Amino acid sequence: MTAFKAGLIQTNVSNDMAENVASLREQAKLARDAGADFIMTPENTGLIGASRTETLAKAQTEEEHAMLAACRAVARDTGAWFLLGSIHVRVPGEEQIRNRSYLIDSSGGIVASYDKIHMFDVQLAGGESYRESSTFRPGEKAVLAETPWGVLGMTICYDLRFPYLYRELAHAGATMLSIPSSFTVPTGQAHWHTLMRARAIETGCFVFAPAQVGTHKGSNRKTYGHSVAVAPWGEVLADAGGEKAGFVIADIDMGKIEEARKMVPSLTHDRTYAAPALHKAEVAKAAE
Repeated sequence: MTAFKAGLIQTNVSNDMAENVASLREQAKLARDAGADFIMTPENTGLIGASRTETLAKAQTEEEHAMLAACRAVARDTGAWFLLGSIHVRVPGEEQIRNRSYLIDSSGGIVASYDKIHMFDVQLAGGESYRESSTFRPGEKAVLAETPWGVLGMTICYDLRFPYLYRELAHAGATMLSIPSSFTVPTGQAHWHTLMRARAIETGCFVFAPAQVGTHKGSNRKTYGHSVAVAPWGEVLADAGGEKAGFVIADIDMGKIEEARKMVPSLTHDRTYAAPALHKAEVAKAAE
């Protein structure tokens, strides 16, 4: 199949898993009714904890995870493919938890999962502080997965800032990239659209970035929203805005990938080169 409809769900999750599951079920069914063949959700779809302690306490194993079970059931019930952007997964024997994304087929089967590689550890100018590495264990491998429409390269949020990951995914066969996110408002306003478009243009891939939005009940964390679908030439095909939860539908023509890559075939022009070496300028001695 060369064409499909992508449905990007934009959520405003709380620290209550059951509440978030109910909302997700409703929005996913509405997106399917609107024609979505492939439904996608943001990072932290299960919940955003009020604290590190709560996040760790409410993390569930893959086998018992309520949000994962709900998404698999929605896929089965609707017949749509599903990207569960990410949930917090407890792995027995590990002190930290995993920030894990899942690709689910139309029968509810798990096709692939990906653990977020890059951790967002930063002190923002406005006073916000994030230390993901204190809660989450980083992933150690890039992931590609087959869908009915093409090969999906799976990433999460802060991965966006590491372009070599996306180039490697494209070289390995990716034609679509998923970047489910919970972007902060300051960084979103400055960089969100620019970086999403850049990743699409650099790789000649479709980019899908479902996102969290608004002030989150329980944590008072604020996220940027603007769930976007971006074409390989850099056009923004859909944008959910930065005000409220809901979903957007984007019409995807997979023929645009070959078209874009023919116009700028940069993926075929990589060259090896020596690592950069610092050349120091000689400072002339002052005349005595």
